[in-house]
Amino acid sequence: MAENLYDIANNLESNLRQSEQYNELKNAYQVVKDTPASQELFDKFRMIQLELQQKQMQGQEITETEVEAAQKLAQEVQGNEHISALIESEQRMSVVINDLNEIITGPLRDLYQDEAPKA
Repeated sequence: MAENLYDIANNLESNLRQSEQYNELKNAYQVVKDTPASQELFDKFRMIQLELQQKQMQGQEITETEVEAAQKLAQEVQGNEHISALIESEQRMSVVINDLNEIITGPLRDLYQDEAPKA
């Protein structure tokens, strides 16, 4: 192989930073950061998401009160045009990353698919 895999990965990272999807995400995030009310709501939303995720990972029960608070906050987030635009941009970026992951892991998938036991 003429080019080192790490060089290729670094090149991919650089191209990702120059992509339309990344720049849309970066701009949408900047709008949220530049709007104090949106920034505060976004930070609050992320904090609750992380707290609930940590509780789940630790096997702790999430209370009804926590669920209701998270749902209420999610509704507020959906009603905020800046955060909604950011979330949509995140979703588009996520599609790109998932597509790239499919391509990158293709050789492994093919390897194990070829070696799968025949029924």
